[in-house]
Amino acid sequence: MPSYKAPIRDLQFVFHELHQADQTLGSLPGFDEVSPDLVDAILEEGGKICEELLHPLNQSGDQEGCRFEDGKVTTPKGFREAYRTFIEGGWPSLAADPDLGGQGLPETISFMLEEMLCSANVSFSLYPGLTRGAINALSHHASDELKQQYLPKMVEGVWSGTMCLTEPHCGTDLGLVRTRAVPNDDGSYAISGTKIFITGGEHDLTENIIHLVLARLPDAPEGVRGISLFLVPRQLPDADNDPGEQNGVSCGSIEHKMGIKASSTCVMNFDSAKGFLVGPENKGLACMFTMMNAERLAIGMQGLGLGEVAYQNAVEYARERLQSRAATGVKAPDKAADPLLVHPDVRRMLLTTRAYNEAARALAVWTAINIDLAHRHPEPEKRQEADDFVALITPIIKAFFSDYGYETTTLCQQVYGGHGYIREWGMEQFVRDARIAQIYEGTNGIQAMDLVRRKLFIEDGRLPQRFFALLDGFVAGHAADETLAIYITPLAEANKLLQELTDWLVTASRDNPDQLGAAATDYLRIFALTTFAWMWARMAITALARVADDDSGFYRTKLRTASFFMGRLLPQIEGLARGVRSGADLMMAFDESEF
Repeated sequence: MPSYKAPIRDLQFVFHELHQADQTLGSLPGFDEVSPDLVDAILEEGGKICEELLHPLNQSGDQEGCRFEDGKVTTPKGFREAYRTFIEGGWPSLAADPDLGGQGLPETISFMLEEMLCSANVSFSLYPGLTRGAINALSHHASDELKQQYLPKMVEGVWSGTMCLTEPHCGTDLGLVRTRAVPNDDGSYAISGTKIFITGGEHDLTENIIHLVLARLPDAPEGVRGISLFLVPRQLPDADNDPGEQNGVSCGSIEHKMGIKASSTCVMNFDSAKGFLVGPENKGLACMFTMMNAERLAIGMQGLGLGEVAYQNAVEYARERLQSRAATGVKAPDKAADPLLVHPDVRRMLLTTRAYNEAARALAVWTAINIDLAHRHPEPEKRQEADDFVALITPIIKAFFSDYGYETTTLCQQVYGGHGYIREWGMEQFVRDARIAQIYEGTNGIQAMDLVRRKLFIEDGRLPQRFFALLDGFVAGHAADETLAIYITPLAEANKLLQELTDWLVTASRDNPDQLGAAATDYLRIFALTTFAWMWARMAITALARVADDDSGFYRTKLRTASFFMGRLLPQIEGLARGVRSGADLMMAFDESEF
């Protein structure tokens, strides 16, 4: 059975030392009581919940899965009790508004908990995770009446939330949505249609389930301009705001999936179900994107979380498993063979995973800090700048974190050899669970298109130019320090290449819009690797300032991992850049009959 140890020390390094978030967040309105001691206490207690309560249910939950019978879903053994403990501890409400019963802590703390939840039990994490996204959408767009009625119980965790977009005939293209919303005499709407792939659409963890549903009004315009958003409870609240009459909402079936088997993925049928409009008519997609963007960041954290737990177990296996002798001579003369860890190719797989994980953790926390800045900074210009950074980085976190998460769980499985293919070791579950993150909440190809088609062009390129200026300033500020050259020079070269590719892509797309789609995935990976290089350069500078007084080896290992990333992983961008510049014709010249 696999194990998990929350990476508290590295989270503390990223939060306190690298980003100095205590000062940044502590200066924002409402966060003056967020002390280093409080942050550490939350991380440590959250780590215990993940290690001792949730991770022990991960493998058994996968093997048992959810059960569907007579329209009801039963979660695996232990999930209901664990969920009750989770909400009693106040974990779902960390960053929620105190006026709704939340604790009003920074989103950054919630992000760090999300990583640990995903490492411990990604199926479990999806239930409160979707609810947080629904709370976010309702907080921004619902009427005061709906907020007062539904949000306190959702924040508490006794009611959960879903996101109902996809239908049997449409996935990414939401302009094809057919679910209908017909006005009732009392101001509500009768919602009718079928939604598929609905995470947490039905389960036994909460008293009620609140569905956010995209549907069309009778005279709505065609396409995405004619979609509205509706709140549709599974049970209609009674006079005491307790779950009352069953609404016209039912689960038709649950999916039998490759992974995340303890998370119920449902077909949901709405049969004249009573719903309530959220936001303006025909503006539902914009309202839902508030939730979708939050979920995309959360999905990226699944890649990081699974990469971390896979790494931890693969390292332990490589320490203990004896296999052949080292090429440079015997390392364990008292044993029949040397441990796997002596072999360069095993180290390649492990260090690749570690280098990605630690850079991803640093970038995730930086992004979360910017979410808090965008929400709370007193200066509008600073809020806009932070919001621009979050908008730009969101598709990178969703796509690259989940891409590398699948790649590295597979690498860690490979460390085990044949044992990695056997269920009892747990590695094959990490691989299966990681795969969905590349698909849902917008496939990674869609994320890449969002980056190149939207984010590069908003306000004449304001988002990337603002980010490039940040990296240019960082490079210029450290270029004269020769001791940093092994970190700064590769970053400077990557940043220069990324800016050149951006200019080339924008120019080339004017004559041929297909250039954007042809380049998108490779361009996003180049962008992500460059951003990781920036994180590693910053971590190296932080570590260098402390390594002389460090007896633990923590900072020395940081520096070595930074060198590994710069020398071994960052050079990928050179080949990817050649692919970007090869253009769209290599793909689009094929006739359809040739496929």
